[in-house]
Amino acid sequence: MSATIVWRALLISLLLTPCLAAQTNNASAATATTTCTLDDGRQVYVRYDPVPNNKEKISNGKPWSPGGVPMTLFTEAQLTLNNSLIPIGAYTLYPIPARGNWTLVVNKNVTPGAAYDEKQDVARGPMESAQVDQPSESLEVAFAHVGPRCSLRIYMGKTASFADFTAK
Repeated sequence: MSATIVWRALLISLLLTPCLAAQTNNASAATATTTCTLDDGRQVYVRYDPVPNNKEKISNGKPWSPGGVPMTLFTEAQLTLNNSLIPIGAYTLYPIPARGNWTLVVNKNVTPGAAYDEKQDVARGPMESAQVDQPSESLEVAFAHVGPRCSLRIYMGKTASFADFTAK
C-alpha cells in the first residue's frame, strides 16, 4: 500500500470525524455532499443540509446555516479564496446573503453546535449572484472544476451564487 493512499485515508477519516459527530447529534438531518477533484487527484468536498427548514428566515447581511447546520468544507489541497490561504483541513462555510452579491465565509470552527464566531474566519470572498428562471425548492450546492479552480455554486430559491477556490 503506498504512503499516499494511507495518508489520504487518514486525512479523510480525520476530516470526517467532526461531521460524523454532528450527524450523531442530529440523526434526522439529511446531508448531501458535492466534490471537486483537482487535476492531481486531490479533492475538495462540501457537506450540507439540502432541505433547510421552511420556516427558516434567510436574513440579508447575516451568516446563513442551512437547516441550522453550517456547510462543511473538507480540503486535501491548500486553497485560496479572495487571496486568503486556506490550509488543508476541515472548515465551516457560511454564505452571507445580500441584495445583488453574497459573501462566502470560511471559518475554522468545526465544533458541532457552535455559534458563528467572526474571529475564527480564515477567508471571506465575494460571490457573484444572479437570478434564475426556475426557483429551487431546496438548497443545491455543486462544484464546477475549471483548471486549478473549484467554483462553488449555491442555488436557493431564485438566487444562484458562485465563488472560486483556487488550488495551490
